[in-house]
Amino acid sequence: MTTKQKHTLKNGLPSLSVAPMMDCTDKHNRYFMRLIAPHFLLYTEMINALAIHHGDKDKLLGFDPKEHPVALQLGGSDPAKLASAAKWGQDYGYAEINLNVGCPSPRVSAGRFGACLMLEPALVADCIAAMRASVSCPVTVKCRIGVDDHDNYTHLQHFIETVSRTGTDTFIIHARKAWLKGLSPKQNREIPPLRYDIVHQLKNDFPHLDIIINGGLKTLEDVSTQLQHVDGVMLGRVAYNTPYSLAAIEQALFPGEPILSPHKVIEAYLPYVEQQLTAGTRLPSITRHLFGLFHGLPGANAWRRHLSEQAHRPGAGLNVITAAAALVEKTA
Repeated sequence: MTTKQKHTLKNGLPSLSVAPMMDCTDKHNRYFMRLIAPHFLLYTEMINALAIHHGDKDKLLGFDPKEHPVALQLGGSDPAKLASAAKWGQDYGYAEINLNVGCPSPRVSAGRFGACLMLEPALVADCIAAMRASVSCPVTVKCRIGVDDHDNYTHLQHFIETVSRTGTDTFIIHARKAWLKGLSPKQNREIPPLRYDIVHQLKNDFPHLDIIINGGLKTLEDVSTQLQHVDGVMLGRVAYNTPYSLAAIEQALFPGEPILSPHKVIEAYLPYVEQQLTAGTRLPSITRHLFGLFHGLPGANAWRRHLSEQAHRPGAGLNVITAAAALVEKTA
């Protein structure tokens, strides 16, 4: 078995991934992340299935082929609309379609999707069945370990069992429960206690499923420890806030394969930036994703400050990024 096969799920996709994050994992961020983490599965932000049904599909679904493999995360609770959106996603080239059953946002819950759907496992199963019938690519589920007071293991077990009967075999579990009222989405990522043991128990009880763990994981040691218990690991805020931390994981799990230095990442990213600026994208829409690249290196603060002060100025272009990078000491 090759190293790459070792870190591949039953559905053929990577067992390591960067979480879908609203206002973070857009196409500019994903292209950037791919330069750092060639072996990670990347996710879109959650996209409402109704928006795809009624909106500009190129704007919502378009991405650069160099981002591959990329998964599309959908939000919704109408099986027919989700099936249609999944089909559009597959037609656009996404490698996986994922249903969000974990977002605790009140706005999302008001639309009857996200974490509140954990209280309706039969409806989630109907949604997944409809999506699977419309596409040939993998359809997966991202959920929490519980919702509000419905947080005992029996509830979670019933949810997984019900949904997995559709034939879907990959579940991404955020190892915290969600509070639908009283906590903000940010607080829901921090306050409910992490229960990795519950996710590990799921894997023991459903050995035929691929179980991917998410929540609070940051380091190579964290990833290595979790891979002893579950099939995959999804990293969230650490991947966005300190993106180059993924390079250490890449080097350890895929030894012998070249990793770009932070400065080389910028060099490789500039042609994409130029292309996007020519197409009318504003520079701050791109540079906002780059602030954490040089985290921990001499000059990192100057890098962030230069980008934040200069990128919004009229006529700002590639020179803003190159001038900012020159403020950081080259390590390789």
